[in-house]
Amino acid sequence: MDEQLINVTCEAADGGFVCAVRVGADAGATTHRVTVSETTLADLAPAAGDPRELVEASFRFLLEREPRESILRAFDLPLIGRYFPEFPTEIRGRVGP
Repeated sequence: MDEQLINVTCEAADGGFVCAVRVGADAGATTHRVTVSETTLADLAPAAGDPRELVEASFRFLLEREPRESILRAFDLPLIGRYFPEFPTEIRGRVGP
């Protein structure tokens, strides 16, 4: 996989965060809307103050498994675990202290 630029911006929302993600800097760049609850953030990245690092690491995880065009355009972060059961364990290792 080519290393792709991942840009993540997050805003606080009711009970968590809404993140805008752009994958790539070329004409084929994709955009995504990802929601992250405070509970999910505490579970997957307990030391994090905001979800940006978690979301970026999650997209790197996804890009190792599928092209950016295959990633859903809008989803709740835990949904990744339905498609890739190893996600929670692996992502904790990537963003842990």
